[in-house]
Amino acid sequence: MEVAFLGEGRVALRDSKDPEGPVLRFTRGEWSAFVDGVAGGELRTP
Repeated sequence: MEVAFLGEGRVALRDSKDPEGPVLRFTRGEWSAFVDGVAGGELRTP
């Protein structure tokens, strides 16, 4: 995964193995919630 901080609190995330593929874009609040969810184990697969 590659993360790019775009300025004005915006963040982009993409699969580094598929640089022409889709990009997820987050606001500052969305990115913070995503990172907190990963760190807190909320996004684990069973």
